[in-house]
Amino acid sequence: MLGADSLLWRIGGSGLAVAAFLAALAVPVGALVPLDIPVGVVWFNAVDVSLWALWWLLGWGGNSVHPLIGGYRFLAQALAYEIPLMFALTAPAIGAQSLRLTDVVAAQQPIWFALTMPVAFIVYCASVTAFSAWGPFAFPAGTDIAGGVLGELSGVDRLLVLAGRWCLLVVGAAFAVPMFLGGGAGPLLPSALWVLLKTCLLLAVFLLLGHAMPAIRPQRLAELGWVVVLPLVLLQLLVTSVLAVMGKG
Repeated sequence: MLGADSLLWRIGGSGLAVAAFLAALAVPVGALVPLDIPVGVVWFNAVDVSLWALWWLLGWGGNSVHPLIGGYRFLAQALAYEIPLMFALTAPAIGAQSLRLTDVVAAQQPIWFALTMPVAFIVYCASVTAFSAWGPFAFPAGTDIAGGVLGELSGVDRLLVLAGRWCLLVVGAAFAVPMFLGGGAGPLLPSALWVLLKTCLLLAVFLLLGHAMPAIRPQRLAELGWVVVLPLVLLQLLVTSVLAVMGKG
């Protein structure tokens, strides 16, 4: 497209995979934790927020109507999922009374947080598909004739974006393992293999639901996110907080 800013395209396109890599550093794989920091949960959420800028750069850099609309669609989508996602990530941290992922894993030895915090788990999974622009949340990437942020991309630039989406989906599934699925806990097999199996299983669910569910319009998603999902996840957070305080008492 005449006047397109290829630098913005490439920053946005390559940045998706870089963001996925940075988020993956905090994921414990058995005893191996590449980035074992006290604020691992916050680290993941900070990387997620950077996706706002990256998806928008992809739309703006094309200097064309359809990619720009795709970029703004993602911003509208992010406004719907980001606040519920932040509270969904907060629930396991409160349950473990720590922001370190290894502590969150250790707190799930009796029972997984996916079972005790089902609303937070479902909201997290939906948010992963949303920030990956996958399945019912794929409008920014162009599930209609306009083409979204991919509308003016071709060749290596397009491959970078598609690869970045897959990386985000995989890392999102992997991050759910220490947060909600007990990390590497499991019988017989090594803990690292359990992490891999749980990640693959959740990724398969993402892919299945992504192909089975219809796309959700951004305005409808915003309504669901703020009117239905946000109150539910806040209620989940309240229950988790009360139980955590009672446990300390």
